[in-house]
Amino acid sequence: MHNSYFYKMSQKPFKFKQFSIDQDRCAMKIGTDGVLLGAWSSLEHQPNSILDIGSGTGLIALMLAQRSDAELIDALEIEENAYEQAVENFEKSDWGDRLFCYHAGFDEFVEEMQDEEEYDLIISNPPFYSEDYKTGNENRDKARFADSLPLTELIEGASLLLSKKGHFDIIIPFTEEQNALEIAADHMLFPLKITRVKGTEDSPIKRSLISFGFQNTAPEIDELILEISRHNYTEEFKALVKDFYLKL
Repeated sequence: MHNSYFYKMSQKPFKFKQFSIDQDRCAMKIGTDGVLLGAWSSLEHQPNSILDIGSGTGLIALMLAQRSDAELIDALEIEENAYEQAVENFEKSDWGDRLFCYHAGFDEFVEEMQDEEEYDLIISNPPFYSEDYKTGNENRDKARFADSLPLTELIEGASLLLSKKGHFDIIIPFTEEQNALEIAADHMLFPLKITRVKGTEDSPIKRSLISFGFQNTAPEIDELILEISRHNYTEEFKALVKDFYLKL
């Protein structure tokens, strides 16, 4: 009974303050990771062009459309159902004229675009990399895992598409942070900011939000705690996502 209730809930549109997202055909449902990344990513340099890699429902691209005046917001999604859903979510939003979704693999997209387009902001809530996460659901696994888009390929491709002063922002498991920093350094990308995310003050660090750029400077490092207790959110988390969640 409880399982079917939650399943039905996830089929409903997810309503944010300025847009809503249908996710019934998308293997990767909306989660905190995507919302965190879309809200955390810095728009201080007012990017004119943005690329969201592995867009899923289109959540992060829509968040950045709400937050910025970027004229070009491209999204990339390989899984067909998710791609179609992202297109629909873009079209029904207020920013459909600035949003475009490509149905392609990242490797072919990089090959096609590296001489054509540079992006001021590249952003990705990428697959997790551990085999332990295999679910048996093919669409979900394709959306989620290393054999779909390895971290090395993601970082290398981003380095080829990023403008000189642009930044590349990702959220990954904290266990992958050091690996990501080493791969990025091989492609002349360096951390500008790292935010390590914990569920509560006493819980272990779960995620790393990292913003990479070509400037090799000492990174700004901080920590974000999401909850004081169950559904009792910290002021920092509420301030970060208040423009999106209806209940905050």
